[in-house]
Amino acid sequence: MRFNPSNRQHRAGLATVPAWVLVGAVVILLAIVVTLAVRNFNREKQHMADILSEKGAALIRAFESGARTGMMDRMWGKSQAQTLLEEMARQPGILYMVITDRDGRILADNDRIRIGGQFLNKAAMESLRPGMKERWRLAVTADGRQAFEVFRYFRPLGGGDSDAWRRTCRHEHGAHGSMGRDWTRGCCSSRNAGGSGGGVDADVIFVGLDVAPFEAARQEDIRNTIVISAVLVLLGLGGFLSLFWIQNYQTTRRLLQDTSAFATEVVANLPVGVIATGPDGRIAFLNEAAEAITGHTFEAARGTTPDRILPEDWDSLKRLLDKGKTLLEREMECSFSGGGSVPLSVSGTRIVNEEGYLVGHLLILRDLREVRSLQEEIRRQEKLAALGGMAAGIAHEIRNPLSSIKGLATLFNDRFEEGSEEKEAAGVMLREVDRLNRVISELLEFARPSDLKPKAVDLNELLEHSVRLVQQDAKGKAIRIELSPYSGLPPVPIDPDRFSQAVLNLFLNAIQAMDKGGVLSIETSLSDDLHVMVRVADTGGGISPRDLGKIFDPYFTTKPTGTGLGLAIVHKIIEAHKGKVRVESAVGKGTVFTILIPLSADKAAAEQTHDGS
Repeated sequence: MRFNPSNRQHRAGLATVPAWVLVGAVVILLAIVVTLAVRNFNREKQHMADILSEKGAALIRAFESGARTGMMDRMWGKSQAQTLLEEMARQPGILYMVITDRDGRILADNDRIRIGGQFLNKAAMESLRPGMKERWRLAVTADGRQAFEVFRYFRPLGGGDSDAWRRTCRHEHGAHGSMGRDWTRGCCSSRNAGGSGGGVDADVIFVGLDVAPFEAARQEDIRNTIVISAVLVLLGLGGFLSLFWIQNYQTTRRLLQDTSAFATEVVANLPVGVIATGPDGRIAFLNEAAEAITGHTFEAARGTTPDRILPEDWDSLKRLLDKGKTLLEREMECSFSGGGSVPLSVSGTRIVNEEGYLVGHLLILRDLREVRSLQEEIRRQEKLAALGGMAAGIAHEIRNPLSSIKGLATLFNDRFEEGSEEKEAAGVMLREVDRLNRVISELLEFARPSDLKPKAVDLNELLEHSVRLVQQDAKGKAIRIELSPYSGLPPVPIDPDRFSQAVLNLFLNAIQAMDKGGVLSIETSLSDDLHVMVRVADTGGGISPRDLGKIFDPYFTTKPTGTGLGLAIVHKIIEAHKGKVRVESAVGKGTVFTILIPLSADKAAAEQTHDGS
């Protein structure tokens, strides 16, 4: 599976709006609604006052008009005025109509029982300061109801003409006895209040209007405002919560995507093979390392069962996993289609979610080929170290008596006649002593610590010089030498003498492997920014696979006269340079030796650290 994260694009929408913007908008809208509601409340209050004030003024004027009309008739009296007052007070929306004198004593009332009583005390009457124009106030009735009270001086004849009103009151007084006297005292008592029309009646008329319908309308408006404000608050709260949830969802989703991307990238690039199956037992994931180990791509393996790409041992592993057991570093030799046997370390476990349901299986495959190679290299190094120590002791013990043997053989060789059997035996002794001395010298060379003296060397010139040293041997076997130097090769930090010894051994081995002629190819190049590569190839008979892993072992040789130390010394010299030597060979086609030398000691240390990690 490959994960290629796409670039995130900015998404405009509710989820990107800051929370304070939405809250601020709701608060502003709520403030506007409340302000408009308050203004509407005040406007309706003023409108109610205007309407009721006009209604009260109209009722007062209507009563005054009725009184004027009645006074034109000689039969008009208190009973007619009281009846008119009562009839007008029965109209809808009128709570009471009262006429008082200047001291607040009731002269006329729609409720006859209250006539003669006190409507307001004198102090209250003075505080009202009634005038020629209607005024109003809010009052409370005896039964606790609120009334809109309109009042002013009572002017039955208008313009302050009280003479006609008094004559009517006197006529009523004469016609109706004591009740007429009460009315006459109230109706006809007047004083000049300084009005512009001459005299102003001191009697005051009050009209109490019912404000319940208006209050009900105002209460309804208040309720509507409260409902609208509550709806706005709920909408704001709902929007805020929705925004909060959406932002949390977006944040959680983004974190989940980041975590998934991180986990996918980590697993996909692990140096070990990872195979995951789903709950149906089919392959759901295969990383690059697993592809390299099994030889199957994820696209081809997706949806198949693991036994299609894994060896037969998978069935036994699956049975263990199904039992809830965990596999840990089980080493096994596995053969995959299209490849040879691969040593693997297999770990596996069941993937179970929090609810205990099986999600799948996880297998971790670790290729042990490099580990095995390193183990072999360590064992070889240990063996070489032990062999070197032993060789140094043996060489020291053998060389001294060998010198004595050579001296005696030389003495005998000089004393015997030419062609004699004794002289021939002495010659054999000398040659064998020389051969044995050469073996001991190579053994000492192999056992000696590699004390290098590196310096910056032009590797192409060093190889040209080495080729000239073996040119005659190559011509003698009809071998063509092809040197392909890399022109951009930088100076390489090596010990020229020791490195020349290593490449000469490789050249001589190649020439000896081509008895019937052939081509010796020598090529230099830069393998990467860390190493210089030297490639030595021949077209000889090649090395058999069973011998390929032993060629760098001391005293291993396939040549009748070989000592088996040449390639061991080559390997030791290259390792002393912090380099590597690799070999590839095919029987009947030839052999290729590849030497990798680091360009600097720092880069070599970095490369070794990288390999070790």
